[in-house]
Amino acid sequence: MDQIIKVIIPAYNEEASIGKVIAEIPEIVKEVIVVSNNSTDATEQNARTAGATVLSESRKGYGYACLKGMKYISNQKIKTDVIVFLDGDYSDYPQELTKIVAPILDEDVDLVIGTRVAELREKGSMTGPQIFGNWLATSLMKLFFRAKFTDLGPFRAIKYDKLLALKMQDKTYGWTVEMQLKAIKKNYTYTEVPVKYKNRIGTSKVSGTLKGAIFAGAKILSWIFKYSFK
Repeated sequence: MDQIIKVIIPAYNEEASIGKVIAEIPEIVKEVIVVSNNSTDATEQNARTAGATVLSESRKGYGYACLKGMKYISNQKIKTDVIVFLDGDYSDYPQELTKIVAPILDEDVDLVIGTRVAELREKGSMTGPQIFGNWLATSLMKLFFRAKFTDLGPFRAIKYDKLLALKMQDKTYGWTVEMQLKAIKKNYTYTEVPVKYKNRIGTSKVSGTLKGAIFAGAKILSWIFKYSFK
């Protein structure tokens, strides 16, 4: 029996990119769920036109949007098997979703991270603070937890039942690292798949501002140190 795969895309003012993202998602996906995170532009309209289910989350925060999508799925009668998280800014290559889910479908892996390796990144697609922040976070995870992660990339797939068991809490920028830390604590099997990465459409809400970069870095480090002393 084919496994049911659904995609959750948090999106804040991504009217220029969201249609492109949805159009390139492979047909193996059963449903694309765009969670408009208090968007004030045509993000919602463009997502619907492209064929996505559109939800609205008025509370700003990446985690809030992801949790909204999860709640929607939890109310459905037909069980979902795999959840893929994907950004709406067109920095990832949605067609690579088949690579992301393959370890789950073929090898029964619990969690897969799309890793933005240097040789596959377009010049300028990740800022200096992003690269350093990823290196610092994953280095600390290796030091404290013997983790083998090399990236906190948002393009990722996880078994739905395993995701529920994590009892995700973070409402903002700590969502990705929280998932990885909790997966380690629960001894989930995980792997990384190298993916291509390009310059996003529009300006990043996180790395594009000093305030966003500092806040994101603080949240990521707080999760790591919180779990280090548990």
